[in-house]
Amino acid sequence: MKNLGYYNGNFAEIDEMTIPMNDRACYFGDGVYEATMSRNYNIFAIDEHIDRLYNSAGLLRIEISQTKEEMKAILNEMVSKMDTGDNFIYWQITRGTSMRNHVFPEKDVKANLWITISPKKIPDIYKKINLITEEDTRFLHCNIKTINLLPSVMASQKAKECGCDEAVLHRGERVTEGSHSNVHIIKDGMLITAPTDHLILPGITRAHIIKTCKKLNIAVDETPFTLEELMNADEVLVSSSSTLCRGAQQIDGKNVGGKAPEILKAIQDEILRKYTEETN
Repeated sequence: MKNLGYYNGNFAEIDEMTIPMNDRACYFGDGVYEATMSRNYNIFAIDEHIDRLYNSAGLLRIEISQTKEEMKAILNEMVSKMDTGDNFIYWQITRGTSMRNHVFPEKDVKANLWITISPKKIPDIYKKINLITEEDTRFLHCNIKTINLLPSVMASQKAKECGCDEAVLHRGERVTEGSHSNVHIIKDGMLITAPTDHLILPGITRAHIIKTCKKLNIAVDETPFTLEELMNADEVLVSSSSTLCRGAQQIDGKNVGGKAPEILKAIQDEILRKYTEETN
């Protein structure tokens, strides 16, 4: 299949799928999600993504019907049905289907599992990108990968209209993360990345970058950094599951980075090697 959809055990081409209007995703965005890539029909970092999904669901008191192993088996089966092995995989759990009511439905209402899979390859990670900065107006539970993404949608659209690839969000002077990515800087040979508190999502690729830096003997500092530090960094890195790790060349129309290309490339080389190794 070209673009595959799944809903509670039923699957077909995405355009053929239908979803109940009373799924709580439709009224409240009441759910959590994950997304990653597959290559050669192998899903990258699948266990880490599943662990994070269950953590997000637990924080919202959503009970997932499937075990982690059952979830993994469903995702692998869906990928195997695709015409190509290189795909973008998105899946979400919503609190269930019931008449619109702000309070949770009764306990006999089961959570719903959605999956969509579309052909996609990771981009050229060595091609630098342009960013804008935007005030972070999201709620204060950014560590939960909720499907409530309207502030991120608006920031992403503004970046596109400015001819840029991503928006870097900030609360006052503190940089948090991108609208759909984590943001890091390199300064004086050290990787600096925001701590995994309630203001950022604990990114899977972010964790891989930290492990990579430790492997390469690059010091890591998980502390908040400011907009000024972002603009004056030796390199600015943006990471996500669908783009891995890319460097920035401009922010708000001003040139940034370019002062530690060997460190940036070493990190990218290792991240790409890990991705290629795991998906062979």
